[in-house]
Amino acid sequence: MIDAARAAGLTAEQDRRTVIVHSQFVRPDQLDAYVELGFTPSFFTVHTFFWGDVHVENLGRERAFFLSPMASALARGLRCSNHNDFSVTPVEPMRMVQTAVERISRKGEVIGPQERVSPWQALKALTIEAAWQIREEGEKGTIEPGKLADLVILDADPTAVPAADILNIAVVETFKEGRSVYRAPAAA
Repeated sequence: MIDAARAAGLTAEQDRRTVIVHSQFVRPDQLDAYVELGFTPSFFTVHTFFWGDVHVENLGRERAFFLSPMASALARGLRCSNHNDFSVTPVEPMRMVQTAVERISRKGEVIGPQERVSPWQALKALTIEAAWQIREEGEKGTIEPGKLADLVILDADPTAVPAADILNIAVVETFKEGRSVYRAPAAA
């Protein structure tokens, strides 16, 4: 993709927002090329939990620890999202946040501690930056007058709880275009 974009004469100034999905094992020099070409990565940090141990065993620590390098991308000024592939991993947005923050494998090893991001950065990757990548930032991604009001109300603040508790945060209510479409059952 990098070679093709260079051959086509693409530059970051053109604001094409080419999303590179599964920038899972991107190298540092490739992240630099993303900056040059205006690419924007979509990471899959849930892999640190589900397959981090396998990646360390198969690829070695150095390569596995650069898995979905969100912190390195942010340090270069890149805007990035975080995704998961349903049927490969469960659709659990809070796990996506937690794995970006903690990067802990099933066996409890931190897979690339230098690539941890703050809970706020992890939330932005699921909201603000994801909307920006697909040019829907005028309608989605933040809570502002005139936007679609697609949002969830959580039972805890992911930026205020210990990172280990992020996965336990539950959705209280979901709104789609300002209309409630889900409300958690009342506790007994």
